[in-house]
Amino acid sequence: MTAQLLIKFMTRLIHDADRKVFLILDKLRVHHAKKVQEWLHDRTDEIEVFYLPAYSPEPNPDEYLNCDLKSGVHGKPPARNRKELAKRVIGHMRKSQKLPTHVARYFKHFKIACAAA
Repeated sequence: MTAQLLIKFMTRLIHDADRKVFLILDKLRVHHAKKVQEWLHDRTDEIEVFYLPAYSPEPNPDEYLNCDLKSGVHGKPPARNRKELAKRVIGHMRKSQKLPTHVARYFKHFKIACAAA
């Protein structure tokens, strides 16, 4: 993950949204990069970022996404090479993009309920 990649992701995120985006991030160093903060500063009406505490695996929706991705990719016969593994990961993530109600369930856990409110 780089600052430029995160900015690219957030650009796509706000482009596809018809209202202000509220994004929850963890304390990964790149999330606080100067470039990222400058980009966010210029788009306060389009996106607002909230940071999780330093170590919070349970209330972190990313962990639910990671678990979902791992079960989706590893639930099939083993990938034979890196290219095949990348293809499966991208396929699973694209499938998730088309299932917003499935992704919304990451926020239903009682430890994350405050983030979903």
